[in-house]
Amino acid sequence: MSSTIYHPVRTPPPALGDSTAPAARVAKVLSGAGGASQSGIWVGIFAITMSFAAFTSALFVRQGSAADWTHMALPPILYGNTLALLLSSATLQMALRTLAALPSTEPHAVRMGLGWLMATLALGFVFVAGQFEAWRQLAAQGLYLATNPNSSFYYVLTAMHGLHVLAGIAALALVMGRIVASRAAFRKSTFEATAMYWHFMGVLWLYLLLVLRTKL
Repeated sequence: MSSTIYHPVRTPPPALGDSTAPAARVAKVLSGAGGASQSGIWVGIFAITMSFAAFTSALFVRQGSAADWTHMALPPILYGNTLALLLSSATLQMALRTLAALPSTEPHAVRMGLGWLMATLALGFVFVAGQFEAWRQLAAQGLYLATNPNSSFYYVLTAMHGLHVLAGIAALALVMGRIVASRAAFRKSTFEATAMYWHFMGVLWLYLLLVLRTKL
């Protein structure tokens, strides 16, 4: 009877200078982080949408069941605020395109992208300041949070949206700080998720402005 002896096959270890496997692992980790960023932002957008849908539904119900519902004149500055927010979406998209080639892009392109980001942040602050000015104008007319149902819904809806815009400003500032600190550590997926959130804020405000204009 013959017997066969099997010898184990040993795979030689990778050379010390071979970084293919670590690079592949890093790429996989970054890809997973990018997917997590996109999934997280969609979950956040869905939650925000549901919150504002609930508030606007309450507004419709309150208006339909109240005999004391009176329409109010919206401050004209709201239209200027809308323009500032829409322009900020345009400047953010320009920044996203300019920085799309990181980290292999030229320093001049990085500075240009940061310039577009600074413009986006400035326009975001203009929008928030304009919303405070609209509140001030309403207060000058004697319309406060508890004056009537109309003003209550106006203050609540605009305040909630303003807080979410401030959160977007903080996220953009964080992305900008990471780009300035270290281009190698910059994650494009995080920037893209932040840009998606910011564009959503613009769309949400257009919806709110339509509701405020037609229902309040």
